[in-house]
Amino acid sequence: MKPAKDNDAFPVLSRVKHPEEAGFSSEKLKQVDERIQEDIDNGFPGAVLLIIKDGKLVKNTAYGYVKKYDGLTPLSHPEKMKADTMFDLASNTKMYAANYALQKLVSEGKIDLDDRVQHYIPEFKDESEDKIKGKDRLRLIDILHHSAGFPADPQYHHPAAAGTLYSQDRVKTLKMLSKTPLKYEPGTKNIYSDVDYMLLGYIVEKVTGQLLDDYVENNIYKPLGLIHTLFNPLQKGFKQTDFAATELMGNTRDGVINFPNIRTDTLQGEVHDEKAFYSMDGISGHAGLFSNTDDLAVLLQVMLNGGGYGDVRVFEQQTIHTFVRPSATNPTYGLGWRRNGNSSMAWMFGPHASETAVGHTGWTGTVTILDFEQNLGIALLTNKKHSSVIDPIKDPNTFAGDGFKTGKYGSVVTGIYEALTATRSY
Repeated sequence: MKPAKDNDAFPVLSRVKHPEEAGFSSEKLKQVDERIQEDIDNGFPGAVLLIIKDGKLVKNTAYGYVKKYDGLTPLSHPEKMKADTMFDLASNTKMYAANYALQKLVSEGKIDLDDRVQHYIPEFKDESEDKIKGKDRLRLIDILHHSAGFPADPQYHHPAAAGTLYSQDRVKTLKMLSKTPLKYEPGTKNIYSDVDYMLLGYIVEKVTGQLLDDYVENNIYKPLGLIHTLFNPLQKGFKQTDFAATELMGNTRDGVINFPNIRTDTLQGEVHDEKAFYSMDGISGHAGLFSNTDDLAVLLQVMLNGGGYGDVRVFEQQTIHTFVRPSATNPTYGLGWRRNGNSSMAWMFGPHASETAVGHTGWTGTVTILDFEQNLGIALLTNKKHSSVIDPIKDPNTFAGDGFKTGKYGSVVTGIYEALTATRSY
């Protein structure tokens, strides 16, 4: 890990006594608290909200409950959420594990984004029987733009869905990635796909010679002083009670889904994502990372600082520019990062975020936002999937928590921007 250039340390976060010190209205932030608490009172499980601005930690507030249910049974004494509770980041793993690793390796000249995937994974190639070809030409940048042609979710863990791609063995799954058929001609559209980031995590492993968790934990998180950001935390000294609970009955969607080795207990401290857990031993570029808002504050500040924190440089400013630049085919896609490129992203960024703001979401109920123009970082971590499935038969992927404003993110983000008083007016 390189030190800051010219021995000048990067800014580190300091805490404010009053939000006004960072240009926020205390009264308007209180209204954000009230909106979230109203959802909690009406059944939303729990959340922690982080705001950093201008190098200051403005807010780190917990709401609701870490765990409300044991299976489908409500707890008589639900466990209160704490500001240091750890969350399953789900697809925010793509940013804070895979992208951070790639941004570091690109900065070090160890990865070229214009390289073909075959350069790193020789077995990744077109086969004569493939209906849609293009793997031979695919570059890392195509995968990062989610324009490589892969399906969104091949469900390697589920034999009925995966067919010949079925695997609950990590070594086999890595081979199945190269065998996964393309669903559309590469470069013709942007389809968000977990396969893209499973491949990218594998490429990080090929380049570094380390498992993804070993690489990011030892080369990024620990040098930054982060001890709550990691994969497979229950195997590394943490307890279930350190984590926000997710699905009530394992991966069964309240009992309607079944496949080999499926978990049925309430999930807490184990990655929810099925491909990550069953097919990748909990370590994947698309899901599996856990963290809390204290650690995410530092990871967000690294980006706002231009690539470093304190005396540690993680990656270069120019690399950040490369990764957040809009795709030529869709302004809402950077390299992995989602961008506030047009009004279609208002559900996530709200109406007031800068056009250059970037961020990501996670299926379990997490959203992170970086607004470089405002020098602002936001993390809203929720356990919205720790709730019943509304209609398990017709729609097993929609949970009661999904219907609340807090679980839809945009209203909370909008309230934060509206609380800004000193740096911007609306």
